[in-house]
Amino acid sequence: MLTFTGPSFGWVMPPWEDSGGRNADDCLRRAAYAGARNRYGKELGEAVVERLEHELAVIARMNFSAYFLVVQKIVSQSPRTCGRGSAAASLVAYCLNITNVCPVKHNLYFGRFLNPGRTDPPDIDVDFAWDERDTVIDGVLARFAGCAAMVASHILFQPRMALRETAKIFGIPDGEIGKITRRLPWFWQRDELDAGLLKNLRQRPATRNLDFVHPWPQIMALAQRIIGVPRHLSVHPGGVVITPDSIHSYVPIENAPKGVPIIQWDKDGAEDAGLVKIDLLGNRSLGVIRDALANVRSNGIAFDENRWEPEDDPATRDTVARGHTMGCFYIESPAMRLLHQKAGNGDFDHLVIHSSIIRPAANAYIQEYLRRLHGGSWDPIHPLLADVLDETFGIMVYQEDVSRATEALAGFSNAEADGLRKIIAKKDRQRQLADFHDRFMTGAAARGVSPDQAGTVWQMMMSFSGYSFCKPHSASYARVSFQAAFLKTHHPAEFMAGVISNQGGFYSTFAYVSEARRMGLVLDPPDVNTSLIRWTGGGRHLHVGLMSVGRLGQHTMQKIVGCRQTSDFKDMTDFLDRVQPHEDEIRALINCGALDRLASGQPRTQLLWTLARWKADQRRSTGQANLFATRQGSGAAILPPAFPPEDPTTHLRREFAVLGFLCSQHPITLFANLINKMHTVKASHIPGLTGRRVRLAAWLVTGKVVHTRHGDPMEFLTFEDETGIVETTFFPGAYRRFCHMLDRNRPYLLAGKVEENWGAATLAVDRVEPIVNKRRNNINTTWRPA
Repeated sequence: MLTFTGPSFGWVMPPWEDSGGRNADDCLRRAAYAGARNRYGKELGEAVVERLEHELAVIARMNFSAYFLVVQKIVSQSPRTCGRGSAAASLVAYCLNITNVCPVKHNLYFGRFLNPGRTDPPDIDVDFAWDERDTVIDGVLARFAGCAAMVASHILFQPRMALRETAKIFGIPDGEIGKITRRLPWFWQRDELDAGLLKNLRQRPATRNLDFVHPWPQIMALAQRIIGVPRHLSVHPGGVVITPDSIHSYVPIENAPKGVPIIQWDKDGAEDAGLVKIDLLGNRSLGVIRDALANVRSNGIAFDENRWEPEDDPATRDTVARGHTMGCFYIESPAMRLLHQKAGNGDFDHLVIHSSIIRPAANAYIQEYLRRLHGGSWDPIHPLLADVLDETFGIMVYQEDVSRATEALAGFSNAEADGLRKIIAKKDRQRQLADFHDRFMTGAAARGVSPDQAGTVWQMMMSFSGYSFCKPHSASYARVSFQAAFLKTHHPAEFMAGVISNQGGFYSTFAYVSEARRMGLVLDPPDVNTSLIRWTGGGRHLHVGLMSVGRLGQHTMQKIVGCRQTSDFKDMTDFLDRVQPHEDEIRALINCGALDRLASGQPRTQLLWTLARWKADQRRSTGQANLFATRQGSGAAILPPAFPPEDPTTHLRREFAVLGFLCSQHPITLFANLINKMHTVKASHIPGLTGRRVRLAAWLVTGKVVHTRHGDPMEFLTFEDETGIVETTFFPGAYRRFCHMLDRNRPYLLAGKVEENWGAATLAVDRVEPIVNKRRNNINTTWRPA
């Protein structure tokens, strides 16, 4: 009988060499105290010194000193980072500039990251600007060549992928496959698939109208069999392993298609083997902040980041408290914006709580938190928890609350408490969880805790199932959130330009353009003589970047901007001669108005005529037939014909098709004549209509499907009109009736009741109709942006 045993070389740390011959512990101590004096001043307070000594002792005992020093070296190469995760609870990491939130000031629990009883190796997560991360990783792999590789991800067949790949084998066209797969959820609950794909899809409201004729039943049956089967190795988003000797001595290596070496184990396998990874991740919001600040400075505004404390700015706090945070990383989702409105509190500490308390199973605790926040009386579940949960109004909010509560209430050790926290977060955990439950109830009873009290605490801990965050992680991101909110408050044009240019966030460019317009910004359409590739802003103007012009290639964008270094384009022919764009590119530029200033007040049809003539001249120069050739010997120039007036709505339709938004107005205003006959209210009026049934004409922006406690699907959808944004709820009945017709990039007539919760108004929708205007001179809702 063969028995496989994995590697047993302990925790594998990256190497550290000091030119002065000092060991890693000594180097870390010197670096930590030097950093502490830089953070706090030459005279260090007693609390800082005690915390540093405690952490340094634990780090040295667990042989993590070299790891901290290597991470510091990596982070020091980039001017803007965000150290996050449980490592942000480390004062040593803060002093090394790995993290940016003071763990002493914000009472962050170091034991969540490192404690002597921990049996698995923790890692430090550091975010870099999303477009700088690959350069950072390449630098690490080059510096530790032969001793470094990225961690792999084992890609398994998920329902969407299994269905798509199986259907391809049957020769089903991509369009037909897409009709089904785009209506499937990204994440499935395990019990949803027990009945089989076909039965599930026939019962699912979003796909109930699809006709699964032959060979789809067979495709479904085969796809069901490969769900969960490994498909290929991919690259972990940012996990890097560095070993003291050749990495081949520790783990098998292969080269990924993107050219980087990867280990053949995933993060769990690496952890089991003792390989301590460093997570070097990409964050688009860091790119937003970087670009916004660069834009601010380019506008001649001085900005000193060294003295920047955005969380202390009253105007920024007000922005957060009112939920006006669309575009602000981590706090821009509808749920977060509504929570801030309900809380009415935008300071740093409450933002940290809000960032952590929003989790799938915690809605009842959120309501209780709001009641207590607004002055409702409360007592701790048990006196032993009074100090543990005092700052969160007696409610468990952070991952470490689970650990600290079990230690205080049931006498768990650090290792046992951390083990329970991990088990709760795992999906397949019932057997182990039962053991912990018995241990918890027994330990609590031994300390005089009643079964009811212990059961209440246990139930609260179960609300952390699925995912949750530790306080250091939320505090780190709260710092980034406040920086974003500050820029939105004081430099709105530059900020929104950064948001759209970095192409990330919870919403589409369309939604961010609408938000900019609500903020009073004026959109300057793309212009080949003034636009940069990325969006820019200044004052009350937001300048559309060439990157938003559909079908315009990167090479052509660069050529447009490069040619302007010599001189602006004089006219259409000059532009065509110098840039030499493809025909679909030039048509996109014409349709979005980027060439209007070259037309000298003439209609865009004349630009198209000039394009046709230029193409004819190009053919003549290569000896091809020329439809625009003059009669032989006449020498007369060809003048453009007199073109009829252009329809403004046609301009707008074509502009939307190229850009995905309109620069001059919200597209719903083009339905004004129709909407005015529907007796609707405006989005901005919704907060004053609590309890009333209303009709609202609005544009669908985004949505999220969730499940009730009974497993029924429902959806939270965000709609907007030209006056504001409205969060709506489609309860299971309404979801089943209308989910199949909901699509973005078109307006709908909604009917429902305005509801209010702690001052935040939402619309519970019970009826939906698409707004369809078939009049010839109006915009057609069937077109889509390119």
